[in-house]
Amino acid sequence: MIKLLNLSKSFGAGSTRHVILDNVTLTLPSGRALALLGRNGAGKSTFLRMVAGILPPDHGRIVTTGSISWPVGFGGSLHGDLTGAQNTRFIARAYGVDSEDLLAFVDDFAELGTAFHRPVRLYSQGMRARLSFGLSMGIRFDTYLVDEVTAVGDAAFRRKSAAVFRDRIRAAGALVVNHNLAELRDYCDAALILEMGKITYYPDLNAAIKDHKAMLV
Repeated sequence: MIKLLNLSKSFGAGSTRHVILDNVTLTLPSGRALALLGRNGAGKSTFLRMVAGILPPDHGRIVTTGSISWPVGFGGSLHGDLTGAQNTRFIARAYGVDSEDLLAFVDDFAELGTAFHRPVRLYSQGMRARLSFGLSMGIRFDTYLVDEVTAVGDAAFRRKSAAVFRDRIRAAGALVVNHNLAELRDYCDAALILEMGKITYYPDLNAAIKDHKAMLV
């Protein structure tokens, strides 16, 4: 369960501020894969980081139950001076999962080869995203936060990523940002629209996509 209580967030200084959330109160349904829609710059990635606890709100609070992943694709979850394998061991200890099991899963899934044993600061953005996605899929979370990352890699890797993600959300909830609306239909069955500091819940994904497209005209 994720509950937003009088939640506000903005950026800027003085009289010029970009409002992301303006006193939002909303309870998100548990166990559903929710598409997070909104125009560019609306604050979708910022909202995911707030749910993950990476960014604090200006006012209000977020109440959560169950385990929530970091925003997949967010490189801040990785330590640049550690190797991919060392990052994996660290995260396994932090989340209380078996280190060897997670190492085996991530090594196989991310397809980094010998780079898995090199410092993450030497990785390309795509390699970091693949490592981060593999780490999050290797841990069974109650809610997954995903920001575009299933688009990383070649066609075969994208198919593998999509298959693993679909398997995970059969028994979990998710908040998914993806500008490919067709892919959102593959993963999600409901949606949120973030617009002008407000979040609206749509139990019907197609209705949300229709309204989202109308806002972009």
